[in-house]
Amino acid sequence: MRGLFITGTDTGVGKTVIAAAIARCLRERGYRVGVCKPVATGAQWQNGLLLSSDTVLLAQASGLADRLHEITPYVFAEPCAPSVAARHAGRSLSLDDILDAVRRWSSHCDILLVEGIGGLLCPLTEQASVADLAHDLQLPILVVARTRLGTLNHTLLTTEAILRRRLPWIGVLLNEADPPTHTLAELTVQQELTRLGIPILALVRHRPAEQMQLIWPELAAIDWYRLANKGSIRCTNSVPK
Repeated sequence: MRGLFITGTDTGVGKTVIAAAIARCLRERGYRVGVCKPVATGAQWQNGLLLSSDTVLLAQASGLADRLHEITPYVFAEPCAPSVAARHAGRSLSLDDILDAVRRWSSHCDILLVEGIGGLLCPLTEQASVADLAHDLQLPILVVARTRLGTLNHTLLTTEAILRRRLPWIGVLLNEADPPTHTLAELTVQQELTRLGIPILALVRHRPAEQMQLIWPELAAIDWYRLANKGSIRCTNSVPK
């Protein structure tokens, strides 16, 4: 299965926005794109359906508005970790069931974009984390990080978790999820992460809402299909110092 696993250094860093933008880039190049955010929390009821806004955004970007349940088969109302949200709803989540839901996409697309929830170590089930899902899928990981103060620590911790688990990954995408404030931390984050040995694929500038459906040049310049070649890019043997 060719694809990418998109995770973040934290919640609210813009994983879904980036995943949707990559889907638009790939569709523009003629690829059949599958998208799957298998678990979502913080959903709301709309027309009798419990629906995540992330699912809707991914569906619109990929042209799959009729496959909302397949994009996100496990949806919960409480805005918290999936294990907690499922427990609160009187349900349980199984890693095997989540994996099956993701893998069912393999015969329906040229490339599959899988989005995690929260950060890499976010509890997914009672026993498994998002990292365990990424490990079993073995898709190259793209880490989305914001540019605000705290990004260095969050990114290095996420990178260390990836490397210690020897997961395949392609690097970090810095995303201005919020309007920039031009602090020294924001202005130097890309340079500092690069100095520390973290591969930065791009810095995506903040955009107003009316530009969210456009093809962004920062992402259009990247060959996502090549990067999604399973196992083509593996982690190194050491954690950046």
